[in-house]
Amino acid sequence: MTSAPLLYVGVRPQRDAATAEYESFRSAARLDATAIARLDLVDEPLSSDVFDRCSGFVIGGSPFNVTDPESTKTAVQRRVEADLTRIAEAALTRRTAALFTCYGIGIVTRLLGAEVSRAYPEDTGPTDITVTEAGQSDPLFGGLATRFAALTAHKEGAGFVPPSAELLATNDACPVQAYRVGDRLYATQFHPEPTATAFTARMAVYRDDGYFDSSDFDAIAARVLAASVTEPTRLLRAFAREFGPH
Repeated sequence: MTSAPLLYVGVRPQRDAATAEYESFRSAARLDATAIARLDLVDEPLSSDVFDRCSGFVIGGSPFNVTDPESTKTAVQRRVEADLTRIAEAALTRRTAALFTCYGIGIVTRLLGAEVSRAYPEDTGPTDITVTEAGQSDPLFGGLATRFAALTAHKEGAGFVPPSAELLATNDACPVQAYRVGDRLYATQFHPEPTATAFTARMAVYRDDGYFDSSDFDAIAARVLAASVTEPTRLLRAFAREFGPH
């Protein structure tokens, strides 16, 4: 039993997008603000006592890429990657629990020695996800439909899970959609938190960042708004029940 809150870790330099993402995580997990705190890692580094103050972590997406050439990474991006690695290492040793999403799955994959590359991007919008046999018996993924729609927008990914990981969800475009390492570290390539409406608002923020042709915004937004993306939010509720305050 714990009364410590979960911590949403934002890694978006765009403040409005980070605030909206926090609200999406909070709403999807069905937690109030006392049960899920917020840290904008771009502005504030991870504190030394954070693992004692929080029951677990949910890590949002970012326009950063693990595969960005090191020479182009800013000091902020390097610090963010180092702090996210600390969270992953703490979850690996069962000091905490963590769910990394989108950009974050690359941090975990690299930490575990597997390759992250630009060979597995996915277009902005809904994609079909298949839960693996291992996923069907997982404490979090086992409660989801075996096939569901989720929202993606990423420039990098992985074709194979790290040797120590259990593949939980997959699709053809980006084979590593979700995995678990041990019993307290989860990572998803897809976004589990946004509603279709929230995702189109995020698209507006990043419409000129190379995820899609800006002239296609209306057509992509229409596809997003027509999609049913209720299953991914159930994953967040399951994580909150398992690792959040009780």
